[in-house]
Amino acid sequence: MTKTTILPSPSAKKILDQLGENIKLARLRRNFSQAIVAQRSSISRSTLLLIEKGNPNVKFGAYVNVLLSLGMLDDLKQIAIDDRLGRKLQDAGLPIRGRSSKIKLVK
Repeated sequence: MTKTTILPSPSAKKILDQLGENIKLARLRRNFSQAIVAQRSSISRSTLLLIEKGNPNVKFGAYVNVLLSLGMLDDLKQIAIDDRLGRKLQDAGLPIRGRSSKIKLVK
């Protein structure tokens, strides 16, 4: 099985770095050790370290498990809740498609 490496854009990497730092600070404010959070999240300690560094190659489910173990799942539910651009497009009367257009990728 080949491991896929994700190379995020600089702005996405900055956001992931901040997310990792926020998760680390939340863990420290709760006075939880890495071992405890990793165990409660059903991940290894090394995976938790990668999350706290904002690594883009960690599965999203691991991030969710960590947030759940820190009692922060409600914060996660707020992602994309207010789709301002989508609402503006909807209000402008543009047709809403069930599927997106096929785009040919240039390699």
